[in-house]
Amino acid sequence: MPAYLIVAGSISDPHKWATYRAAVLPLIQRFGGTHLTVGGGAELLEGAKSTIAMFQFPSMRELHAFWESPEYAPIKELRRGAAELNIWALPSA
Repeated sequence: MPAYLIVAGSISDPHKWATYRAAVLPLIQRFGGTHLTVGGGAELLEGAKSTIAMFQFPSMRELHAFWESPEYAPIKELRRGAAELNIWALPSA
């Protein structure tokens, strides 16, 4: 059953964020993740404006394998100071 990684927040350092994004996208793909959307076309209906990205993984197992992988730890550090984020792991209904 598919699972979704949803990232929403505000980017404070676009250069650092670009470095993080360039490193994390190939790793997400290695764990079976697919980049579904980025919030450029998102329509805010209520709440605070955020940058949004959404990824689909084959299952929660693969999503957690990515998130908890030793390969992700140093990449995660690249985004420190680049953004304030909320990140969700959501199983398919």
